[in-house]
Order: sequence, then C-alpha cells, then structure tokens
Amino acid sequence: MRDLVEYLVRALVDHPEQVRVNEVAGEQTVIVEVRVAPEDVGKIIGKQGRIVRAIRTVAKAAAARTGKRVEVEILS
Repeated sequence: MRDLVEYLVRALVDHPEQVRVNEVAGEQTVIVEVRVAPEDVGKIIGKQGRIVRAIRTVAKAAAARTGKRVEVEILS
C-alpha cells in the first residue's frame, strides 16, 4: 500500500525527493501518512480535495483485496 501511494504522490509533486510516506499498520486499519514539501501540499489536495480523494479511492480499492481498511493522511 505504501509503495502505491508513494508512486502516485511522487508523480504529482514538483519536489519528489521530499516525499516521505510512512505506513502504520493496525489490526484492521492501515494508516498511510504522506509528507510533502510545503509548496506541494496544494497539488496533492487539489481543487476542492479532488486529487486526495482520488488517491484515497485508489488506495481503498487496493486494500479491499487484503480485507483491511486504509486511511491516507496528508501531513505538512
């Protein structure tokens, strides 16, 4: 899950070398924390949150195969 989210985020930002993705696994939920450069936060969120919503949808679809829930959080 971490690799998928990292791949998507790195393709969207101007500073891919500053992208940090951390995965915190629980029993039934996986939390994916994404850190990007401050000037790239808007690109990840998108207009009215459309980009981050799409990233979350893709991550949830991939996690459905494993039977776990996934939460994607954008941290600055």
